[in-house]
Amino acid sequence: MRGVVLAGTGSGVGKTVATLAVLRALNDADYEPQPAKAGPDFIDPSHHEAVVDRVSRSLDPWLAGAAGTRRTYHRGSGDVCVVEGMMGLYDGTVCSTARVAATLELPVVLVVDASAGMEGVGATALGFAEYTAEAGIDIDVCGVIAQRAHGGRHESGIRGALPDGIDYLGRVPPDDDLSIPDRHLGLELGTESPVDSEALDRAAETIHVEQVVGLAREPPRAGESTDRAGTVESGADSSEATPSNAASSNAASSDSRPRVVVADDPAHCFCYPSTRERLREVADVEPVSFLADDPLPPCDGVYLPGGYPELYAAELSEAAILDELAARAADGLPVLGECGGLMTLAESLTTADGDTVEMSGVLPADVEMEDRYQALDHVELTATDRTLTAGTGETLRGHEFHYSTADVASDARFAFSVDRGEGITGDADGLTEHQTLGTYAHVHPESGAFDTFCERL
Repeated sequence: MRGVVLAGTGSGVGKTVATLAVLRALNDADYEPQPAKAGPDFIDPSHHEAVVDRVSRSLDPWLAGAAGTRRTYHRGSGDVCVVEGMMGLYDGTVCSTARVAATLELPVVLVVDASAGMEGVGATALGFAEYTAEAGIDIDVCGVIAQRAHGGRHESGIRGALPDGIDYLGRVPPDDDLSIPDRHLGLELGTESPVDSEALDRAAETIHVEQVVGLAREPPRAGESTDRAGTVESGADSSEATPSNAASSNAASSDSRPRVVVADDPAHCFCYPSTRERLREVADVEPVSFLADDPLPPCDGVYLPGGYPELYAAELSEAAILDELAARAADGLPVLGECGGLMTLAESLTTADGDTVEMSGVLPADVEMEDRYQALDHVELTATDRTLTAGTGETLRGHEFHYSTADVASDARFAFSVDRGEGITGDADGLTEHQTLGTYAHVHPESGAFDTFCERL
């Protein structure tokens, strides 16, 4: 599957809408587009999925390693993959859009805000293309999509300003109907606020889709590299940044498969497609809605992904399944919660409006929402003891982004020391009680964490 990366000059330039326009244009031209997102984001992929009805892949070499990133890419289907970048092309310390493009050896199309310029678009594109040498990253910036650009003289001026070797690939017209509402963790989800379909149709008409397809390249698989012409070379070292307990490719035999309940509702919606797929490979998975107050079925373990428990605090607090979960956890049922899942496992949750409600009470912490984000970074954790997702001394790489703080009990026990990031206390993450583990960090299945979780059941 060939692919191309759509990178921005910075955050807020309109990468998501440009990506949606390209996806719609590919659909309209009878291609089968596969969406993907550079970095650890859960929200932008929901908008991709709303447009093409296909899960969007999260591509992050810090979380998954180079080989894992390539494996994740090739789990996609379709004939052209469109990878939406994160922040600006070069922004990010341990992971950036440029690093993702280099790992996958994909060409880069720059999304530039052209609302107040023409020649400036060309200068910006040239600067971003030549900065590759300064950044020490081997990527090819070979095209531009002009965001918020009019047609006619404006479009002609932009096209004429681009330097040789950087193609003009179309524009996204200024249109208020293309806006996406946002809130504290970013954009609203695609299931809540999809982009207006007619406005997206208009934007897709101004994308030069065949030129985009002509630039796309086939990335290498794990253990391979390609030259710029797309020729595959075997034996390349793709082990860079592979976590210490990376996932095995082996699936569990049918007679040894545990049964895992996965919370699946708007309060627990931040779950990578690769995580669900890996869990299904090694376990029997049963999705359960905590918001619908489904009963907790017989199971060997429970996984609560992140999401927005703070938006559904009152509903969660009244759900009988929280009492069932608390009782089962106290009896030793293994439970894993990430970020929003940690909040659900806490004793209480105080919302941004100051309302405090009881949660499941499995973990000794009171969680409170704050006005500003408390952590936003890639993280690295080292297990200080044997825990649900790692063995003693093993490292896990993940990502944290949250507006809440957790006030933990004075005798609280933690499973991880924090080598990079904030965790729960600044020095520790992985609050532990019974056989329950709650972290602020989200991890990718290529880390091996979910394999270890299922092995512990």
